[in-house]
Amino acid sequence: MSSLNRRTLLGAVAAAPFLPALSRPALSQNSAATTLRFIPQANLAALDPIWTTATVTGNHGYYVFDTLYAVDSKGQSQPQMAEGHEVSDDGKTWRIRLRPGLKFHDNEPVRAADCIASLKRWAVRDQFGQLVAAVAEEWRVVDDRTFEIRLNRPFPLLLAALGKETNCAFIMPERLAQTDSTKAITEMVGSGPYRFLANEFNSGSRVAYEKFDGYVPRQEAPDWGSGAKVAHFRRIEWNIITDPSTAAGALMNGEVDWWERPLADLQPMLARNKNIRREVLDTTGRMALARLNCLHPPFNDVKMRRAVLTSVIQENYMRAAQGDDSSTWGESLSIWPKNTPYYADNKDLMPGDLARAKAMLKEAGYAGQKVAIINPTDFPDIGPLGQVTADALSQIGMNVDLMESDWGTVIQRRNSREPVEKGGWSIFHTTGPSTVYGNPAMSPLVRGQGEKGWFGWYKSDRAEALTQEWIQASDEAAQKKAAAELGRLALEEVATVPLGRFTIRTAFRSDLTGLLEGTAPYPWNIRRA
Repeated sequence: MSSLNRRTLLGAVAAAPFLPALSRPALSQNSAATTLRFIPQANLAALDPIWTTATVTGNHGYYVFDTLYAVDSKGQSQPQMAEGHEVSDDGKTWRIRLRPGLKFHDNEPVRAADCIASLKRWAVRDQFGQLVAAVAEEWRVVDDRTFEIRLNRPFPLLLAALGKETNCAFIMPERLAQTDSTKAITEMVGSGPYRFLANEFNSGSRVAYEKFDGYVPRQEAPDWGSGAKVAHFRRIEWNIITDPSTAAGALMNGEVDWWERPLADLQPMLARNKNIRREVLDTTGRMALARLNCLHPPFNDVKMRRAVLTSVIQENYMRAAQGDDSSTWGESLSIWPKNTPYYADNKDLMPGDLARAKAMLKEAGYAGQKVAIINPTDFPDIGPLGQVTADALSQIGMNVDLMESDWGTVIQRRNSREPVEKGGWSIFHTTGPSTVYGNPAMSPLVRGQGEKGWFGWYKSDRAEALTQEWIQASDEAAQKKAAAELGRLALEEVATVPLGRFTIRTAFRSDLTGLLEGTAPYPWNIRRA
């Protein structure tokens, strides 16, 4: 299905040196030296990294905002905006003190009240944050640099929650953080190393950032999201280029410096260019998945969802989205990604059998209800996943409507809880870092919160009880037992269908140094040799 598209694309890219230059202002030699030009994975359609879980918006968040704590390469939360913390003997009161000299981009000081408002808003939207909110009795300002979180019981995972690497607890001014969490913030006044240039923002075309001279980096060496965030470039430009041939030509011609996610079949050509380097920065890998809407027919019936799970042949998905180089991808037959602590092979639940899936669908009484798959045309890692699902479900007898649009439209539409005929959806596809989906506190895929949960709104009281068992487990063995049962339950009830695990080789001009490992393309520490 996608092989023809690839051959066509490769033929186009062979002529890349003859592509016209990007439509952009000319840069002088001096300004080019101080400007980093970047092609992100997708268009930046939403600016608020608390309102949406879209990865591209979270990456944008790292430019503009900072966090109280941040994860290092060992997975440990380290102080970031925080100077440090104290915990009471009973484990129920956490006192956190801010580093001196922290400023927002409007030059107002970062205060304890800003932090509390930011954490409260984050805790409404985020799965891990909701667990924090459930045990938080009081958020109390002590002074401008100090605040307390008083809990109704000990919660040893608090630092892990505040420092987690994706869907972060970004700190913003109190006046913005008081915005209803169901409404997206559009004014970007941050606390991080780069300032968002609102007057240059053009969704679908360009995003620009400028170094914020008021940002005070930590003194420790940078390590993943933690440590010193030193902005060596005065300016960073995101060029939104959704056509892979144009993106490849721009990188090879030196019109851009860094392409976050090159198309898999273009990697060999990029590897032959002596001016380009390629690296896997997210060594933990990413999980591809399909999310089903459990509110409306046909997928409000678990039997229908199980038919979908039975139809999945992960190799088809990985080849379509990641190409034929199987060294970069593989099966991951669990709701816990492969190479994470709780992974267990569930081949019995995922036989990859279309004939069996067709029989299951008939036995479930499928009556031809429309299956609306909302799918992006401008996201090479995700678009092919939806196309494979549409093909497989059509083969087993479902009435499939593949509704293709740009990624921004997908992430807007997936918020709808209406039935398909009123603008809703049945399935969407996405990817995310394996670390995010690796335990019950962080992964939205296993939670059964219903309408308070992640898109698809899967409800399971047993899943919620097992999550609490895992959090309150007295030892590692008890945690593993709860996670094993939870992972099996979530796969049996099929709110989410795992489609495989893969890694990405990012590509950049060979004169760039200092790119950091992690799940996000961190903008700090990078300089031009």
